[in-house]
Amino acid sequence: QVQLVESGGGLVQPGGFLRLSCAASGSIFRIDDMGWYRQAPGKGREFIAAITSGGSTDYADFVKGRFTISRDNAKNTVNLQMNSLKPEDTAVYYCNARIKRNWTTSFKDYWGQGTQVTVSS
Repeated sequence: QVQLVESGGGLVQPGGFLRLSCAASGSIFRIDDMGWYRQAPGKGREFIAAITSGGSTDYADFVKGRFTISRDNAKNTVNLQMNSLKPEDTAVYYCNARIKRNWTTSFKDYWGQGTQVTVSS
C-alpha cells in the first residue's frame, strides 16, 4: 500500500501565503517525479508544478514567480510554498507522485486526498 497525505491548506487573505506539504508512505522502492495539481469548483484538474528526483522543476505559467516546489528525498515529502495568493487560486490541491513499489514493478501514479485552499477577504 502507498499513501500520499497532504497538509497545510486553509483560508488566507488575498496577497497572503500558505505552505502545502505532502508525505508519501507505505511500500515504496523509488519515487520519480512529484507534483501538485489543483481543481477549482466546476473545472478540471490542472497542473501546477512538478519536481524530479534530481531537483529539476517545472511550473504552470500562472504560478511562476509566486509558487515554489521543493522536495526532501530522504523523507519522501514534497512541498509547495504559495505566495501572493489570489482569489482565483481557490481550489482543492492534490499531491501526485510516480512511485515504484519494488524492483519488479513499473512506476505508477499515486494521488493524495486533496487539501482545500481558499483565498478570500
